[in-house]
Amino acid sequence: MPKLRAKVKLVDFIDRGKHHLDLGVLLPVVALSVFGVIMVYSASFYSAENLYGDHFFFAGKQLMGFVLGLAAMAGCYFMNFQVLAKIKIPAMVIGFAVLIMVFIPGIGIESFGAKRWIGFGSFSFQASEIAKFCFVLFAAGYMAERKDKMGTLWGALPVLVVGGATCVLILAEPNLSITLCVGLVMLIMLFVGGMKLKHFALMCVPAAALVPILIIMEPYRLQRLAAFLDPWATPQAEGFQLIQSLYSLGSGGWFGVGLFNSRQKFSFLPFSESDFIFSIIGEEFGLIGCVLLLLVFGVLIYSGFRIAMTSSTRFGSYLACGITSVIMVQTIINIAVVTGSIPPTGLPLPFISAGGTSLVVFMAAGGVLLNIARQNKNADPFLRR
Repeated sequence: MPKLRAKVKLVDFIDRGKHHLDLGVLLPVVALSVFGVIMVYSASFYSAENLYGDHFFFAGKQLMGFVLGLAAMAGCYFMNFQVLAKIKIPAMVIGFAVLIMVFIPGIGIESFGAKRWIGFGSFSFQASEIAKFCFVLFAAGYMAERKDKMGTLWGALPVLVVGGATCVLILAEPNLSITLCVGLVMLIMLFVGGMKLKHFALMCVPAAALVPILIIMEPYRLQRLAAFLDPWATPQAEGFQLIQSLYSLGSGGWFGVGLFNSRQKFSFLPFSESDFIFSIIGEEFGLIGCVLLLLVFGVLIYSGFRIAMTSSTRFGSYLACGITSVIMVQTIINIAVVTGSIPPTGLPLPFISAGGTSLVVFMAAGGVLLNIARQNKNADPFLRR
């Protein structure tokens, strides 16, 4: 079989196949993103007015992210996703570069003791939002190219090394939540890629043992663990965030207090527009609204894995699996934190939490899923089977 050319031409990025829109991806992505703009405004207009004198401060940025996200999703839909396999190494270099740049004085931005953002003038973005998808692209391209060697530990080593290095750089920010997200996605992709069960178990045992060590290494993580076990022991300190989140969810009842009527966003619940926006959703729309939101996420995740299973190429299958795994893992972790199911840690809810970079990147990833689904439809029926 002839090797792929290393040289990539601009025309290679254009997909001239028949148009096909997978509504199982398109509708949830657009619906979640639009709902996110509305909820960011609802959760932030009070704090935005107090801090910046503009109650549209966060919502305006989210709306701009949505517009750019639509353009990014359209661009990714019309391109030829197969070309992405040729740029897997440059993509990973970019991922490492942005993670390293957060530690460069004058470029990296520190907030609440963490260096997670890169800023150029008034423009800033969170490096890990880009790096995690760069890793997914690298892993998918490598596993598709080395499919016959993924059953050996040596064959899977490059994915482990690159994934481990990505986790180390993110952990150094520090950002344990995104580190766990990338680590879990790496394990899912290795398992899907063909790693043997004994090697997979060999990986999972030390990874699970590493989590308590990472918690012990940082005093603030121990404090968060204690707040998770008994938040009412420190209601004005470490336990405050979780208690206010539970108050918000509990106040919603079955049907909620109504859109824009949340009380916890009035300086009671910190980060109500970002990491804990699900609490405001629960307060304003109640249990029924939360269940409906989870159903929309479920449709998107199901559709993503369906696209992965029906892809006519290994690269498309692995790429769709990796993108969907990021959405699934990040959604589960965020909701688990907000509901007090796991110790509190900062992680945005995909498509909904405030953050223009996150929204653009996730919508672009949705465009890639649409692209893979379209090429599945245009593929030869024999290849689809």
